[in-house]
Amino acid sequence: MTIDDVPDLYPSEPTPVRLMNTIWAGAGGVHDALSTVGQLERWARQCGIPSPGPLGEDDLLLARALRDALRRLAATVVNDERPAAVDTGLSVDRALENLNGFTASCVPELRREGEREFRRDWRFSVHGFERELVGLALQADELLSERPEIRLGACYGPGCVLYYHRSRSRRGWCSPGCGNRARVARHYRRHASP
Repeated sequence: MTIDDVPDLYPSEPTPVRLMNTIWAGAGGVHDALSTVGQLERWARQCGIPSPGPLGEDDLLLARALRDALRRLAATVVNDERPAAVDTGLSVDRALENLNGFTASCVPELRREGEREFRRDWRFSVHGFERELVGLALQADELLSERPEIRLGACYGPGCVLYYHRSRSRRGWCSPGCGNRARVARHYRRHASP
């Protein structure tokens, strides 16, 4: 892998979860897939997020701030205590403040859609890539506010730090691979000699 490679972990996950999962674990420990502007650009392309032009350091800082806030809030709603997964330096209140800071830059607006139909849309006060991040924050707001303990999960596969959207209520891991590793580890603990 080169410095600008970004693993495309579980592309079927909602985009806010994909942003959270730019922190991932591998053979060398926990990795940050948003360390450079190039990585942010690649991640945005993978997710189909339009780029209004070249991204910069400010865009990277905003994306990382949103990601860290989402990970902290997700950890709170699913009672995640995995030390490698949670930034304990970011309080829940500060994470909420960060997320609300993004969503405060837009307001709902009812728009006409046809002769007798209307739809809710959003009017943004920011532009560029920040506007795309605000859209992500709005999606995350829905994910975190409507029974999030049912809609989100923390993967407890050995060494994993990912979150996932529960497409099925009994889903317990981010992937079948993590599920298999968890079962093998559990079997080993049960049958290990004292």
